[in-house]
Amino acid sequence: MPTLEPEQLAIREMREEEAPVDGFKDTENRLILYVLTRPLALLLMAVVSSGLRFFLNSFVVALVLPVLLTVVALKLLLWRSPDLRHLYAYYSTGQRGLWVAVYDEDDVCGCVALEPQGGELRSAELKRLAVNRWYRRSGVGRHLLHFLEQQARAQGFRFLVAQVSVVTKAAIGLFESSGYSVSGGRQWLGYTVQQEFRKEL
Repeated sequence: MPTLEPEQLAIREMREEEAPVDGFKDTENRLILYVLTRPLALLLMAVVSSGLRFFLNSFVVALVLPVLLTVVALKLLLWRSPDLRHLYAYYSTGQRGLWVAVYDEDDVCGCVALEPQGGELRSAELKRLAVNRWYRRSGVGRHLLHFLEQQARAQGFRFLVAQVSVVTKAAIGLFESSGYSVSGGRQWLGYTVQQEFRKEL
């Protein structure tokens, strides 16, 4: 973790060539590992594996096939998100926005996006908060979060919402220490895999 000079860290709108930013792949893999190791998921895969053993002559194939199919299904589910396929084009329309943190004028070290939510409460969702590995735990994420709160407030939003994977402990700590509270979550097979954090601006 480098020691950052705060005056050398700037936030600006993302350029099209900067769209691939490190961070999502690690979270995706950790979330898949988390889901695969839940007792109910293990039980379901064991049942499917036992059933396949009757049809297949190979014990190894019957054991590995349910795991591979589950991983493929989870990856497809995660990549179904429209903003991941065309990151820059998606966030360049409407009230959406995509910003990058740049250190020393040329080193992109993180990104964050804003997407309006439908409804009467004038809520916006914080999305794609990612920090390059080299810059994690150096304040870049907190800087991006405060910047996005200011942007949302300037656009007239009353609430900022963030969907956070339960495996990203650092992100959960960041939101809790920044005044966000848990307002819901997403379950899979009886386990919480994602928490919703909300803050009034």
